[in-house]
Formats: sequence, C-alpha cells, structure tokens
Amino acid sequence: KVIPMLMVIGHLSQELLANDIRHLASIVAATGEVFDPHSAACMIGYGAAAIFPYLLYHTVRELQGEHEDLVHILRRFRRAMGAGLMKIMSKMGIATISSYRNSQLFDVIGLSDEIIADCFSGTRGLMQGLGYEDINARINAAHVRAFTNDFEGQRNALYKGGYYKYKKGEEFHDFSRPTISAMQKASVSSEREDYEEVKRLVNGRDKKFIRDFYELNSDREPISIEEVEPLSEIFKRFSTAAMSMGSISEEAHTTLAAAMNRIGGKSNSGEGGEDPQRYGTELNSSIKQIASGRFGVTPEYLRSATELQIKVAQGAKPGEGGQLPGAKVSPLIAKLRYTKPGVTLISPPPHHDIYSIEDLAQLIFDLKQANPEAKVAVKLVSTAGVGTVATGVAKAYADKIIISGADGGTGAAPMGSIRFAGNPWELGLIEAHNALKANNLRGQVTLETDGGLKTGLDVVKAAILGAEEYAFGTGALVLVGCIMLRICHLNKCGVGVATQNEELRKKFTGNVDKVVNYFTFVAEEIREILAELGYKSLEEIVGQNHLLKVIDDEFAKKFNFDEMLYDLEGVNTCQVPFNEPYDQNEYEKEIIEALMPTIEDPSTPIVIDKEIGNLNRSFGTRISGEIAARYGNEGLPDGTITINLKGVTGQSLGAFMSKGLNINVEGAGNDYIGKGMNGGNIVISSTKAGREFALGGNTCLYGATGGRLYIHGKVGERFAVRNSGVTAVVEGTGDHPCEYMTGGTVVVLGQTGVNFGAGMTGGRAFVYNDIESDRFYEKINPELVEALRIDQDEWDADAFELKTLLKDYYEKTGSETAKFILDNWRIQLRKFWMVAPRGVKPTMIADMKGE
Repeated sequence: KVIPMLMVIGHLSQELLANDIRHLASIVAATGEVFDPHSAACMIGYGAAAIFPYLLYHTVRELQGEHEDLVHILRRFRRAMGAGLMKIMSKMGIATISSYRNSQLFDVIGLSDEIIADCFSGTRGLMQGLGYEDINARINAAHVRAFTNDFEGQRNALYKGGYYKYKKGEEFHDFSRPTISAMQKASVSSEREDYEEVKRLVNGRDKKFIRDFYELNSDREPISIEEVEPLSEIFKRFSTAAMSMGSISEEAHTTLAAAMNRIGGKSNSGEGGEDPQRYGTELNSSIKQIASGRFGVTPEYLRSATELQIKVAQGAKPGEGGQLPGAKVSPLIAKLRYTKPGVTLISPPPHHDIYSIEDLAQLIFDLKQANPEAKVAVKLVSTAGVGTVATGVAKAYADKIIISGADGGTGAAPMGSIRFAGNPWELGLIEAHNALKANNLRGQVTLETDGGLKTGLDVVKAAILGAEEYAFGTGALVLVGCIMLRICHLNKCGVGVATQNEELRKKFTGNVDKVVNYFTFVAEEIREILAELGYKSLEEIVGQNHLLKVIDDEFAKKFNFDEMLYDLEGVNTCQVPFNEPYDQNEYEKEIIEALMPTIEDPSTPIVIDKEIGNLNRSFGTRISGEIAARYGNEGLPDGTITINLKGVTGQSLGAFMSKGLNINVEGAGNDYIGKGMNGGNIVISSTKAGREFALGGNTCLYGATGGRLYIHGKVGERFAVRNSGVTAVVEGTGDHPCEYMTGGTVVVLGQTGVNFGAGMTGGRAFVYNDIESDRFYEKINPELVEALRIDQDEWDADAFELKTLLKDYYEKTGSETAKFILDNWRIQLRKFWMVAPRGVKPTMIADMKGE
C-alpha cells in the first residue's frame, strides 16, 4: 500500500526519538506530494530537514517558456516557496526553520487516535475519525483518477479538481456560483420561493461542514409560530462581520451599516476608522473595531460605538496582520487612517500592547474608560485550546467573546491562509462554551460566532452549540453584489464592492432593501424552526446540545462526536449586562466631577494638582471620553484643562486623550503612555531625569493620532509603534521604535534599540547619535526607510523644525541634553540622523518650495 509521505516522516521521526538516535540522522523527503508552502511546512513541522519536490520541479520544467532560463525559473520558484514558509512560521511567532522543524504546531481534524498516536504523537486531534483503511481508499481513488484512460466520460481528460477556483461538478465550494446567484435573487425579489432555493442549496448540502453531521432532535411538541419571539428580537442578535472602509468601498460599507441599523442589528466598522459625518446617523456602525494597526481609532470613534471589538485574530487568516495596498488608499481612506494617499498600509500581526492576558485586561479597561456605555468584545479564532484563552478573556472583564471560524473567507487573505489556517467555528465554539461553564464564567460573557453562516438553520445550530449572537461576513457582501472574483487586493472589483476606483464603484448595485430582505428571510426561518422545536426564543436553545443528534449515515459513523455533544452543568447564557472590572476608577471619577463645569463650558480654563500612584490606571482616558462625547475629535481649546500630577502613574496614562487636556507629571510613567492619543500634551519629568533614567515603559504612543509627548528620560521597547501624528521627544528607547509609523515626528536624544523603523511608511524620526561607538545606522531596518544627515542646505526647513521643537522641549522639561545641543547647534546638528521612508527627499524639497 502507498503511504502518504507526511505520515512516513511523522512516524519515522517518532521512532528515531523513541530510540534516542534522532540527533544522528536527518530526514530528506523526496516526494511528489509537496505542491505549496503548506504541504512543505507540514513535512518540516513533523521532522523533515530537507525536501526534494520532484513533481513540482518537473511541472516547472514542463511550463518553461522557449526563451526562459530553467535555473532562473527554479530560483524564482524556490524564493516563492521560501517566502510562503516564512509567512507560515511568522504566524506562530517562529523566525527560523530549525526552530520550526519538529515543532508539530498543527491541529489534526478528523483522523483516528491510532493514526495520531502512530504518526503525529503530541498533536491534538479534534473530532477523531478516519483510519488507515479510509486513507488507503482515498489514495486508490486518486490513483484511478490519474491513470484511467476514460475519466468521467472524457477520454484522456485531466482532472483539474476545482480546488482553488470553483468548477461545476468538481471540488465543493461553499460560496459557489449557484449559491451566490440564489442568495442574490432572493434578496432582490423578496419572494419566499427564491429563499427556499437557498435553503435547498445550503441546508441540503451533503456533509461539507461539521454542522451538516447534525440534525435537529427536539424534546418538545411543536408550538404555534405566534408564540415565538418576533423578528425584531432575533435581529438584535445579528451583525455584519468586520470589513473596513478601504478594503470595501464606501458604498458597500454604508449600505451594510444602514441595513443593520434599520433592522436593529449591528454593523462593524472594521479596522480602518469611519467618517465622523456618519456618527449619530443611520450610517453609523454600532461596532467599532480596534485591531493591531489601530487605524482611525480616536476618542470620537470610540464614543460613537455601542460595542468595541478587539480583534485578536481573524478566522480567515489567524496569526496574520492586514495590508491595504497603496492603490486602495484614496484621499478619503488616507484621511480616516491618518496617513497619505497611495501609501501601502500594514497592520502588524500582534497587538503591540498585548503580550499577556494581563495586557489584554489593560486594553479592555482602557476602552471601558473611553466609553463606559459600550460593551467590549474580544475576537478569537477557532483553534485547539481556544477554551483556555476564552476563560482568560472572561477573567480580563470582556463583555463578549467572538469565536471566528475559518469557513467564511476574505479577499484580504492569501489563498494558503484561506485553505489551511483556522478551524471550523463549531469546534472552537463548543470548546469555549464548555470551558467557560467549567470555570463558572459563562454567565459573565456573551458568546458570538461567525464563519460561513447563511441560513436560519445555520444560526439555530450555532445557538444550540453555545452562541448567543451571530455575524455574517462574506454572506453580507454577497447580498450587496459580491460575486467572489477573488481580486479584492488588486482594487479591480468589477462589481464595485471591494474597490476604491471611482469608475468601478459606479457599478455597485447593492442597496439596503436587499440586505433587509435576506435577513428577514433568515429570521423568519429561525422562527419557524423554533416553533417546530417547541421553543419560544433563541435564548432558550442556547447551549441545549441535546437538541442535536448525529445523522444516521455510514460516513458519519466514522467520527466521534461525543466531545461536541457533551453537556456540562451550569448556565448557558450571559446573565449580566456588563462584565464589570474590580477597578471602578473612582480616582478619576472624582476628578471628573470637578471638571464637568469646565467641560460643559470651556470658556474658563482650570488647573488641578493631584498626587497619583501606579494603581491609578488609564488616567485621562475617562476625562477624554467625556470631552469626545460632547465635542468629538475637535475637543476643547488648547490648555482648557491642565492637571499636574506628582508620583508614578499607572499604565496607559493619557490613553485615547482628547484635545484641550494637558497632563504634567513630576515623577514617572508606566507602559502605554499616550496610547491612541488624539490631542493634548503629556509632559513627564523628574528630579532624577535624563538619558540614564527610564521615565516611561513599553509601547508608548501606540496608534496615536495627534498631540504632543515629552519625556525627560528614556522609554522602553516599541516606542511610537503605529504613530500617525504625535510629536514626541524622549531621551532614549528600547528595541523596535517607530515600527509601522505612518505620520508624526519623533525625536530621540539618546541611544535606541535595534529594528528602528520596521514597516515605517510615513512620518519622520530624528535621532541624536553622539556616541561614536553607537552606530545607529546599523540599527535601522532598511527595508522601507533610510537614514539621512540634515546638516545641508536642502534640509534647512527640517533642521529649523527640529531646533524649534527642542527649544519647546527644554522649556517644558529643563533637559540638560537639549540645552547642550541648542547651545552648540551647528556642531551637534551634524550628529543627528533623520529616518524617513525611502524616496522622501524630493517630496520634502517640493514641500519647502510650496509645490
């Protein structure tokens, strides 16, 4: 019998380990089964030291053009495979192949315990199923397809498979042309018979998803549909999944927002910000997302929401950040994201202020101060172990947890991620639901799920497995015209859904009524199913997994569903309106009472002197939220409120700070100073200050969009990551400063760490490099930026701006370093490097000439 190469490698590696001789041998896989980076990653992850993909090499040779050099083609192929492998490793936080080898960082779905024990020991198996005989049968079937002379009636036909692109009669695609056509027809006609066709295609499919292995099994007699909760109550549980302004067109974004507001559901802004003109109108997105790029996150943005969603990961591409191509960054998108048109925007894979569950708790606390009336949700992906993470999120005082499945899709994800990353939502949802129940936390949080939901039956099964709310992503886009062209990243969407091209946007045919019509059908189907089950509301069936039974099918009998249908004692739904943190921030509430007259009538400035301790977290955030609620991002006039603090502040000083607020600290700060600040001034100094003293922690100014920060000392790592507009002066930084920066000015009057300016596409940094042994130019990441000297005439405007800034910094802090530089300006200017995006030089000259 033929044995798949991956099973051979896994078993061989384990046997060598068991006999203590693994270190004496390397495994080389000569195989025809490697055809993309994922298959290569699996071989390496289970022990292969090298791979010889002979079938791929043969294919490349067959495709060689008449005038193309084979060696050059193979080098390009190897480079592409290497880039794919690095992408896969980066998702898991691994930097080298040697670390990835034998790491076994995979989930196994649907294989028997016997195979896992023999070949993939140490990997967690989910939903145990197929055995050796089943694998052998599949290999034989593939062999027959490959070598028969008459395949499906086509002599000498090549089986194309339809794996990457839908082909009728071949590989199943959930959003196939017939399904898309049926959904769009039902949304346009509003005829029940058209929606019945959707139900036939979706609910009647043959065992393509885990939920398809279950059928409803009620313990009650049917009731009249008149007794079931109305459509309006069901609509409240619906939302559209996060899709940003930028990834999709303004027309698509506003249509979804208006539709969800009209039915009483919620739309999601995605991570690209939102036009403030939409706030308070039917076009406002009720859910505002806070993602790793923090694009468009301002105090007004946070106050305009009823729900704030922290995107830890995305179901279609877990472990990855986002990237918006420069072609899609129009003037409007650039304005909303605080950047320049035409510049490619990168979201980092992790949140740089979340490296532990305690860090997540701090961000949740920050957001609850910025908008006390909004619920805070955390979006996780379905994966083995998500239950443990969900428990931590609940303990971090989130109000909602979202389990995002891999069954949906996004045009923003590479094909390898769509195909191979993430798990079905059913597996993650039931694990999270049971873990929360086991830890007596289920009553503290709401559970939501998304990933390929289309019909009322999908929603009902999700509810039975533990979800109280339901998000529609790709399906919602289909309703406004998406036909799955899969060219979202090219800005060439032919139906005006996923493009910023003005001509293509004219082809947009979506409207609010189409979305409302379809969701009405879904809600009506839910009511009908509830009536048949004998239940009056979705709330009653949440977590009631006895309402499901495995279908009577020979293939279904191969799998073990016991773990999914296991029922734990405890509540199945959220029992509280908010998951309140233990810290009620009474310190700042007391100050707000004194400030409210000035906030309401800012004609008379106010100055407050207070002592502060490191238990007082997120100081200034709640005050800024009150300002933003009344005045938006315009804030108050400069200097309206001045607060002088003495002591060491807690984390997130001045997070999401509004204009008109000044905070002066005599002492020191902590992590996350000025995170997301939009205006105002923060000055930190001390009797013991200067380049040798640390007065700020890690990740200061993360995602900040405006204002000014002066710290008379050095700060920690990741300073000014994703800075979009703040002017800052510090006297030293740790590693990774100015990563992914898109705007603003940073001055460092001392030593920095490594990896300076990685992913930086905008703004400028001035670094004072006065120590000869400290070779700053070796610390920059040269991929996107360059270091320039500014002691030449062409940079006079920049040098003048730097000098003016240092004068202000000296006046505010009394910095000896700044005074020395100013007193010896001509000589010390030569020791400054200016770090800016490559090619910035001609632009700055043009700006100085006023062109």
